[in-house]
Amino acid sequence: MDHDPLTPLFSPLTALKGVGPAVGALIGKAAGGERLIDLLFHLPESYVDRRQRPTIAAARPGQIVTLSVEVVRIEPPANDRQPWRVVVKDATGSAELVFFKFNRQRQMPVGARLLVSGKIDLFGGRRTISHPEHVVPADRSDLLPTIEPIWPLTGGLWPRQVASAMAQVLARLPSLPEWHDPALLLREKWPGFVEALRAVQAPAAMPTNASRTRLAYDELLADQVALALVRGRLRARPGHSLTGNGSLRARALHRFGYTLTRSQQQALAEIDADLASSRRMLRLLQGDVGSGKTLVATLAMLCAVEAGKQAALMAPTEVLAKQHHRTLSRLSPAPVALLTGGVKGRARAQLLRGLKDGSVPLVVGTHALFQESVEYHDLALAVIDEQHRFGVDQRLLLGSKGELTDVLVMTATPIPRTLLLTQWGEMDVSRLIEKPPGRQSVRTSLHSLGTLPELTDAVARKLDEGAQAYWICPLVAESEAVDLAAAEARFAVLRERFGDVVGLAHGRQDAAVRDATLAAFGRGDCRLLVATTVVEVGVDVPAATVMVIEHAERFGLAQLHQLRGRVGRGLASSFCLLLHEDWVNEAGKRRLTLLRDTDDGFVIADEDFRLRGGGDLLGKKQSGLPAFRLADPIEHEPLLHMANRDAAVLLGRDPKLASQRGRAIRVLLRLFEKAAAMRTLAAG
Repeated sequence: MDHDPLTPLFSPLTALKGVGPAVGALIGKAAGGERLIDLLFHLPESYVDRRQRPTIAAARPGQIVTLSVEVVRIEPPANDRQPWRVVVKDATGSAELVFFKFNRQRQMPVGARLLVSGKIDLFGGRRTISHPEHVVPADRSDLLPTIEPIWPLTGGLWPRQVASAMAQVLARLPSLPEWHDPALLLREKWPGFVEALRAVQAPAAMPTNASRTRLAYDELLADQVALALVRGRLRARPGHSLTGNGSLRARALHRFGYTLTRSQQQALAEIDADLASSRRMLRLLQGDVGSGKTLVATLAMLCAVEAGKQAALMAPTEVLAKQHHRTLSRLSPAPVALLTGGVKGRARAQLLRGLKDGSVPLVVGTHALFQESVEYHDLALAVIDEQHRFGVDQRLLLGSKGELTDVLVMTATPIPRTLLLTQWGEMDVSRLIEKPPGRQSVRTSLHSLGTLPELTDAVARKLDEGAQAYWICPLVAESEAVDLAAAEARFAVLRERFGDVVGLAHGRQDAAVRDATLAAFGRGDCRLLVATTVVEVGVDVPAATVMVIEHAERFGLAQLHQLRGRVGRGLASSFCLLLHEDWVNEAGKRRLTLLRDTDDGFVIADEDFRLRGGGDLLGKKQSGLPAFRLADPIEHEPLLHMANRDAAVLLGRDPKLASQRGRAIRVLLRLFEKAAAMRTLAAG
């Protein structure tokens, strides 16, 4: 565009009158950024209606009212602990304005006629307003807001500072083209974008849902168009056309010993179609705990090897990488290498040579797989496991190691559809909804921490029967040291009772010590493993049949489900015991009861998303929504699906956004800073 009307909105807040560096920093802290656009998108959390103008006698205690009064007298306090009182009256009675800090003598001389707005209370039979929010001359009602937005603030920031800055920003709003279909606006009765912003940020009347909904849809549409553009760019990239003869796969399936589930067959067919296509694959393989994702990934990787290419699987931790290496080595007829930070010296040099000359067809590893020193002969398929631990920008980093590399992303956390649209919208999705033969259901029960002695006795009986057990202690980021101390204390208590068969594993241990403990648990030398959530993924011990989780109310549902998935991996019956505080609230009980009553990970993930928020549900944080400013993906979920369809239709008709509406959509993308989408359009 020759002229970008939005440029002024990306100016710093200090460009506004009365907003210096200090105030700008405070507004920026509250609004999440120090630009005009950040303040513009800083929505009020509520509104105060100051249109109620009763007489003093008619004013009801607890109401926010605006009174038209005359100052009768000012009563100074008898001592420093008492307030100033300004007595005012109207034709129906008198009231008192109460100030603990008073510097308004000049504003409120005796006889002055004023408009006073605030919450009225009854104290000692007298009507009072403590520290009224607004006091203006009776003939200057224009200075008094009738509907006052209440914005989230921060310490040291006053509402009037935000209101003044907001008024200036609204005055600078340019005229913008309409990016929505006129029929949609008519059907939904939505105002224009600028009109909606003014109605929300500086309302003359209480804002209707139409204005907020319009703004939410604008943001969601920008998000969905941007994802669709990026997805289109990825689809347009050339890729390998990979087809194998099935020989290695057949041998792997023979080693596996079971028939693929229908879900696995369907997912593999979708992956095979992608691999055979001349376009690069970018597919998400999601499945519940124990649904057999690793087997599907192994078979996909063997297709690449059958076609004479290389394949790599990247895991976020060394523990999980080693687990995958063991699984692939057991299943794959082709040799599988392991590359982690722990592989050094001659072994590392030899492995790097094998990757470069192609003699190593399959490799499993951590981030080490995409370091600059690692070169591949012909990497055709990159599989990324537990990708949420890497971050979106790293999705294609391993893929960039091969010129035409296909990418398959796996996650063991079932993902609600809303998150699929907002965070994985550029990917095709395959779902595994069944569990393979041999996986046992896990009996889940709830127990008060007050029953800990009896529960410990029950664990002892299971250990006597030859079982192995996990004992999980919570780890909360705000109190990591305290929680580790709690884990170590529990380890000490259990070690005293059960002896050397008790091991301890947590994230602050030296990696070698932790890995040795986990290896001992895998061998059965360690029978009871006290751990934090380091065992959430990457630990596969079929003999472990008991999972005890202390303070289960502290965990997210999805994480509890992941932990429960560590048992039920063998032929014996398995148990998950959720210990909670006696005082756990109703919401906490409802969450734990849901986990007790279902093992459907998709049901659990959806409920977790709605209860806790999902933006980083799948990452290191266990709650928090995607980074939307105007939309709420839970409240506005129907709008999200509508935006998804709208974006698909729009780009189907106008992939370059060259039409009149397309050009307006470009403004929308710029407004919501969809840089990757704008780069895609510029390149294309």
